[in-house]
Amino acid sequence: MHNDHFSRHAQQVLTVAHGRDPSSDPSIARSWLRCLEDYHLDPAQTLAPTVLEHGRLLESRERLQQVLHIAGSEMNSLHQQLSGAGHAVLLTDARGVILNCVTAPSERKIFERAGLWLGADWSEACEGTNGIGTCLVERQSLTIHRDEHFRGRHTGLTCSASPVFDPHGDLLAVLDVSSAREAVSRQSQFHTMALVNLSAKMIESCYFLRHFENHWLLRFHLQAESVGLFSEGLLAFDGEGRVCAVNQSALNLLGQVRSSLVGQSVEAFFDSSLDQLLDRASAQATASWPLRTRDGRPLFAALRGQPRSVPMPRAKVDAPHLPGICLGDPALQVDFRRALKVFERDVPLLINGETGCGKEAFAKAVHQASSRADNAFVALNCAAIPENLIESELFGYRGGSFTGALKEGMRGKLQQADGGTLFLDEIGDMPFALQTRLLRVLEDRLVVPIGGAPQAVDVRIISATHRHLLERVQAGSFREDLYYRLNGLEVQLPALRERTDKTQLLEFLLAQEAAGQAVTMEAAAREALLAYAWPGNVRQLRMVLRTLVALTEEGRIAVSDLPANVRTPVIPVSTSPLDEAERKTLLNALEEQRWHMTRTAEQLGVSRNTLYRKLRKHGVMPSNN
Repeated sequence: MHNDHFSRHAQQVLTVAHGRDPSSDPSIARSWLRCLEDYHLDPAQTLAPTVLEHGRLLESRERLQQVLHIAGSEMNSLHQQLSGAGHAVLLTDARGVILNCVTAPSERKIFERAGLWLGADWSEACEGTNGIGTCLVERQSLTIHRDEHFRGRHTGLTCSASPVFDPHGDLLAVLDVSSAREAVSRQSQFHTMALVNLSAKMIESCYFLRHFENHWLLRFHLQAESVGLFSEGLLAFDGEGRVCAVNQSALNLLGQVRSSLVGQSVEAFFDSSLDQLLDRASAQATASWPLRTRDGRPLFAALRGQPRSVPMPRAKVDAPHLPGICLGDPALQVDFRRALKVFERDVPLLINGETGCGKEAFAKAVHQASSRADNAFVALNCAAIPENLIESELFGYRGGSFTGALKEGMRGKLQQADGGTLFLDEIGDMPFALQTRLLRVLEDRLVVPIGGAPQAVDVRIISATHRHLLERVQAGSFREDLYYRLNGLEVQLPALRERTDKTQLLEFLLAQEAAGQAVTMEAAAREALLAYAWPGNVRQLRMVLRTLVALTEEGRIAVSDLPANVRTPVIPVSTSPLDEAERKTLLNALEEQRWHMTRTAEQLGVSRNTLYRKLRKHGVMPSNN
C-alpha cells in the first residue's frame, strides 16, 4: 500500500512540476521543479531526515540563544491557542534546522516518527517541498498541506510556516506549526496560519527591541492605540540621529525601501528636528504623540530612550508607578504589557521561571499596574506550607470546626484577596485533593470554609511555578483541567544570567537595599557582579547587595568586599567549543532538575557514573542541597 501511494504521488509530482497540470498552485509547482532539477531529489525515496550531531546542534542553539529565549513563551502560548492536541510548534534557524519543538509529551514520538526531531534539517534541499524549507526559499508565509509535500513520506503532514526576519531584513528563523492528523483540511489552516503569522511578528518585534536596547527606538503607527502592538513600525537610530535599522512595518508606513532609510538622518523622514524628537523620549515609551512624515502624512509615535536630562549609560528604567520591579529588558516589557492586558480581562496568568528569578515581583507589579491596585495582593506559597495546613490557609474555617481551631474562625487567603489578587506561588506543589477544591472555586466563584457555608468571592488568580506542569499532568500529580484553567496566558521569566538589563537591575536593587544611604560601587566590583552566573538569580543578587550595604563603612563597595565565589569564580576546565557546549548542557540539565543526580542522568540519557565523570571533567561540583 505504501509503495503504491509513493508511486502515485511521484507521478503527480512529475505531472505538476513539468506544467502538465494548469490547476496546480504555482508556488508548489515551482518548489517541486526545484526539488527535481536543482536538488535531484526522488519523491518516492523514504530516507530518514538528516540530523545534526549533538555538538553542532548545541552550537546552532547558542548562536540563536536570544531568539530561542524570546520565542519560548510565544511557542508555548501558540501551542495552547491551537488546543495543543495534534500539533507541534517548531522553530528553526535560517538553514531549516529544528532548534526547538513544543508538543504534548504524549505525542512527541508521533512527530519524531514523522521526522520532526531536534536538529533535523528541513531545508528544501534535504526534505523537498515542506512548510519550513519552502518558506525559507519563498521568504513568505505559506501552508503545505499533505499531498503538496514533495516526498511521499511527508504527505501525512500539514505544515503552516512563517519567516522571522532580523532588524536588517535578513532571515533569522522560521516558526512552523505541523499537524499529523488526517482530518486536517486546507481551509482549517487559515486560522492556524493567522496565529503563526501573529506569533512570528511578535518574536520579530521583541528581537528588534532587545537587539537595539542601547539605541533610540522610534515606534509609530497610523493609529495611536496600535503603537506598542506587533504591527507598529520600529526604527532604531544612534545618538547622531542616523537610522540603524527598520522593520518591515516601518518601511510600509513610510513608503520606503530599506536601502533608502538606513544610514540616513531620521530628520529626513519626519517633520521634526532631532532635538524635538529626543525631547519626547521616555524610558518605557508607553504614551504616544502625533508625528508627521516629511510629506505631511499623520502618524502617532513613541520614542524609547532616556529623557535628555538623564545620561544614557546610567539609565534606570523602573516606571514610577512600579516601584518594586525593574523592567529594562525589552522582552520583559513585552511580556509585562501582554500580561497586564489579559489580567484586566480576568484571564489567569501562569508565570514560569527558575527559583529566585522574580516571579512574585512580576505578579505584584501586574497587580499594582492594574485596576485592582487599591485592593489586596495576597500571596500563598504552596510549597512552604505543610500539607495538613494548606487547606485552612487557602479556604479558611469556621470557629470550632476542628480541634485547635480559633474560636472566631479564620478567613482564608481566597477571602482575604476578595476584590484583589491571589498569587499562588509554586502551584505545582499543591496537594492533589486541594486542586479539585480550587478548580471548583475558580468555576463557581464561591469559597466554602472548613465547617462553613459558601461565600461569594471576586478574585483574580496569578500562579507561578519552576516545575514543568504538563509533565506533572502526564504523571497524574496535577489535574489537567486545573492546569488549563490557570494557564490563560503563560509568561516565561528569564534567569538573571539571560537578562539584558543586568546593569540597570544592579543599580535598581542597590538603591533599594541602600534605602537612602549614600553608597557607591567601584567599577571592578560592578564588573565582577555582572560577570557572575547567579545560580540563585535575583534573590541571590539582592541578598549579596544587602550584605554589602550592611557591611560597608565608608559608603563605598570595593571588589575586595565581594564574596569569594563572586570575586574569583571557578574557571571552567574545558576550553574547546565542544567541551564548553557539553558543560553548558550539563549545567542546564542540573539546574532544570534542581541538581537531582538521578533525574539529571535520566534526562541526559546517561548513567549516574557517567554523569559524575563528566562533572569531574568539567570542574563542576555537585550541590549539597
